[in-house]
Amino acid sequence: MAEFQVVFQGEIQPGVDAELAQAAIGQLFQLSDANLQRLFSGKRIVIKQGLDAPTADKYRQAIERAGALCAVEPMAAATTPAPADPAPASAQSAAPSGATSAPKGKKLEPRDSFMAAFSEVDAPDFDIAPVGSDLQEQYRDYTPLDIDLDALSLAPVGSDMGELKPDHSAEVPDTSHLKLEDK
Repeated sequence: MAEFQVVFQGEIQPGVDAELAQAAIGQLFQLSDANLQRLFSGKRIVIKQGLDAPTADKYRQAIERAGALCAVEPMAAATTPAPADPAPASAQSAAPSGATSAPKGKKLEPRDSFMAAFSEVDAPDFDIAPVGSDLQEQYRDYTPLDIDLDALSLAPVGSDMGELKPDHSAEVPDTSHLKLEDK
């Protein structure tokens, strides 16, 4: 199976604001400002390698949605070794300070080909809260609205809620002048 790599050279799509594209790419890869500047330095940087064609195309589409341009190249065509890859290292260092990441020795297996694209991402490892725990730390003060509801009342159980009943009375035609005859 052919393997591909996603190559980025800091190019922005025509008509896209460079600052907005940089911010979107930084958010996409969770990069610090220093690593983001390194990514947009204009040098050839391999963002991800060893991908199958659909996964490499998903990376390309995500980068293009963010407003930048990248190239998907076959791995065999890459004859020169790529410089040190700052994108994955920067994604590891950009984890939020309050979050814990997965242990370095633990390798998670992706559940399908889509999740395989994110197998090298060092994302925070958030746990699920125990049953019955309070997820909201602070509550805002509740101020009820000043609405007068005195004119409203509840209908008794089984009531028709003011629904108009259809008139089922039909006018019966006069058939007294009709006779049945035997032939």
